[in-house]
Amino acid sequence: MKSKLMRKTAILSSIFSIIVLIVVFFAMENSALLAQNRYTVESGADETPITEENIIDVVIPDEIVENTQEMILNSDSLTFELGSADTNFLTIPVPRGTEISDITIENHYLIDEMRIIIAGVSDDFYVTNFISGNREKIISGSFETAFESATLKFVLDDIYEYRSILEDNNLYIEFIPPREMHSRIIVIDPAFGGSETGIVANDLAEKDVALNIAMKLKELLDQTDYMVYYTRTADNNLSEEKRVRIANNTRADMLIRIEADGNDNSLIHGTTTIYNSSFFIPHFGSPDLAYILETEVVLSILSNAIGLEEATFTDYVIANATVPAAAIRVGHLTNAQEATLLKRDDYLDKIALGIFNAILAICEEQN
Repeated sequence: MKSKLMRKTAILSSIFSIIVLIVVFFAMENSALLAQNRYTVESGADETPITEENIIDVVIPDEIVENTQEMILNSDSLTFELGSADTNFLTIPVPRGTEISDITIENHYLIDEMRIIIAGVSDDFYVTNFISGNREKIISGSFETAFESATLKFVLDDIYEYRSILEDNNLYIEFIPPREMHSRIIVIDPAFGGSETGIVANDLAEKDVALNIAMKLKELLDQTDYMVYYTRTADNNLSEEKRVRIANNTRADMLIRIEADGNDNSLIHGTTTIYNSSFFIPHFGSPDLAYILETEVVLSILSNAIGLEEATFTDYVIANATVPAAAIRVGHLTNAQEATLLKRDDYLDKIALGIFNAILAICEEQN
């Protein structure tokens, strides 16, 4: 009886050992299969394996396609890995050996786009290497290759500044709201542009006068440490809604719009400054900006000061700004004498200097 019991126990032990071996074998097989899948490496990231089922292929919007540069040999959408957003940085792989000098980062804030140009990239590098990290602020992404370089384009949900780090064959990008990076933000808005000419008289178009002054002002502002956003630097026309959005979303210290003026009475001449009277800003508001702007420009060009006027519904940019905003109308194109002056470079230099002096005075007062 005891012998039978021992044989039975031995048989059961053998069966149990076989079962254990089978379980261990399958566990090892599953581990090997899981190891073949790629996981994100960010701390705290969702440990979901990256497979074809959970990779996001980002679509290129039509308006971005229309802006594709000539001589592009290949264009495609970027691929983002899932489960890797638990970080402040967007992670962009770069070819081994890439140096900082090989990378250019451009902020195309007028179209909410960041562009990264990387030298020494093969056509298929971003087909087989995926973007990871924090993509919350990214709407879409694409890349173009030409002449052994790649241009990565990221359409963003707003205007941002960037911090970047190149480390271990990865470029890390952090998106920063402008106000968190810059202590002083100024928006310069040359009126009209493109097919929108503004007032045209005496062989002058308002859009050209405004842009010429803005570019002269830029030369002065480039010598400061202020962050300056321009609504245009060429003969194109940004929508008035976008102009307002740039000022409001960057929480600018001031929005200065450059315009000219006109009147059926060709004898009328001088400068006028328009301000937003409907949006109250304590300590320093639009009326304060308008007063200093009018004063400094008139002192610089020794012209007739017509004075300050409240913005109306036709002054869309100024009327809808939620930051201190004013439009300086630098002279009447319909007045022959003033039009002659506005054709002269030295006169435009003085207008730009007057606006610049107003900005300096305001910033010094606020400091």
